[in-house]
Amino acid sequence: MTDTAWIDAALTSARPQAVGALLRYFRDLDTAEEAFQNACLRALKSWPQNGPPRDPAAWLIMVGRNVAIDDIRRTRKQEALPDDEAISDLEDAEEQLAERLDGSHYRDDILRLLFICCHPDLPATQQIALALRIVSGLTVKQIARAFLVSEAAMEQRITRAKARVADADVPFEAPGAVERSERLASVAAMIYLIFNEGYSASGDTAAIRSTLCEEAIRLARLLLRLFQGEPEIMGLTALLLLQHARADARFGADGAVILLDDQDRSKWNKALIAEGLALIDKAMRHRRSGPYQVQAAISALHARAEKPEDTDWTQIDLLYGALEIMQPSPVVTLNRAVAVSKVRGPQAALDMIEPLAARLSNYFHFFGVRGAFLMQLGRNEEARTAFDRAIALANTSAEAAHIRMHLDRLQRDSQPRGKKAGK
Repeated sequence: MTDTAWIDAALTSARPQAVGALLRYFRDLDTAEEAFQNACLRALKSWPQNGPPRDPAAWLIMVGRNVAIDDIRRTRKQEALPDDEAISDLEDAEEQLAERLDGSHYRDDILRLLFICCHPDLPATQQIALALRIVSGLTVKQIARAFLVSEAAMEQRITRAKARVADADVPFEAPGAVERSERLASVAAMIYLIFNEGYSASGDTAAIRSTLCEEAIRLARLLLRLFQGEPEIMGLTALLLLQHARADARFGADGAVILLDDQDRSKWNKALIAEGLALIDKAMRHRRSGPYQVQAAISALHARAEKPEDTDWTQIDLLYGALEIMQPSPVVTLNRAVAVSKVRGPQAALDMIEPLAARLSNYFHFFGVRGAFLMQLGRNEEARTAFDRAIALANTSAEAAHIRMHLDRLQRDSQPRGKKAGK
């Protein structure tokens, strides 16, 4: 590993802990972020020469704090921060700080940082942008590119989020047990939203936005380290891993969507699948089921099937039934209908989704799924109408192209047998 690579990895890994501690010291997001950036600049200069410190996070916290204090005191003409050589090996001071960080502060600092990014006064778009900037350390340019907006627009979004946090007078003390429980669900939801922003990308933007999936997984693993015995956090992490494991098989070379049954399963990431399966198995042993665990269990059944025909659709139907009880939603019912079509046939599935028509009248996937069921039943004209509506509602060119494939198939099936084009 090159000098730049190991330093970058160390800085990325230490960022949530360091920024969280600096936020506790200075009680201001901008000051904490600037202090961490200044410490990183010192690290880039010092670490290649002196080697990595015993605890990179402790080093960054101490240096960042000292640099920020020095900036504040400079106008008072007080003693400046020592040279890099004097702080490159922080000796006993660093060791003492590292010992303190191994205690309660570590958990509380990161939780506080995550809770601030998920403050209830912030809309979801600002929560995501703030978390990616403050916790993950993505640049404004990277975040803007992933969300397909201008840098100026994303900069404004993050600035507004910071201003709202400041105006809300967020407490910086360690959150109590009750607040932790209430806010943990918000943090998990924010991480899931980040993942979905990347996962829902079409073929022509999937590569750009895969960064969001990777960052969501990194944040989920971080949260899991803080709540190692929480089954829903295990379920969330497992769900993201199992979904992302299929990334290389979800789109064709032309960017077209490839459905699950048609994917080349040899392209699935076996390491991510193994990690996800182990986590969901561990979560289920706690016997405290939740929505993330149920969704992860569904993804696990797909991951365990070596071939599409090996998929346990009966169990998937039951799991979606449980999810409908936990989180009643027409979209959950629509997803369950796909499993029902495999178990009880397309007519039973069609009967299940017909009552959803009014609530999903502007939902692309409803008309795509309805058209597929109608086509399986041989009701081709109705299927064509549903597919036309799906194309009109398509969010991406890849979605529209996938529906056109069905229309082309209907066109071929409607031609008289024995006739060939041009004859």
